[in-house]
Amino acid sequence: QVQLVESGGGLVQAGDSLRLSCAASGRTLRSYTMGWFRQAPGKEREFVGVISSNGGRILYADSVKGRFAVSRDNAMNTVYLQMNSLKPEDTAVYYCAADRTPRKEYVTRYISEYDSWGQGTQVTVSS
Repeated sequence: QVQLVESGGGLVQAGDSLRLSCAASGRTLRSYTMGWFRQAPGKEREFVGVISSNGGRILYADSVKGRFAVSRDNAMNTVYLQMNSLKPEDTAVYYCAADRTPRKEYVTRYISEYDSWGQGTQVTVSS
């Protein structure tokens, strides 16, 4: 099983940018679809974005489309979430997750399909 560690969270003001990283160990990420999710206090965990194992397909939640960007560097075994124009409603703990699949352009927004999860990193956006 792959181990995932997120980093890059913090406290920012509305309109600022942050880049989250998700570093993997234990296995190469080349065979994993990688997703980003978030969970705000008192709310369920929700889908943010996902990138296929070959980087050829990317999908975003409507709430972040045009502001967030998912990318990956398989050589570095790392996935990124670039977050621009942050809003207070983006405040949450952000998690990366891995779904092992042989399908190079497979993407999914469903939490149940992900095998491994990181511990999360807090993002707080003040108004």
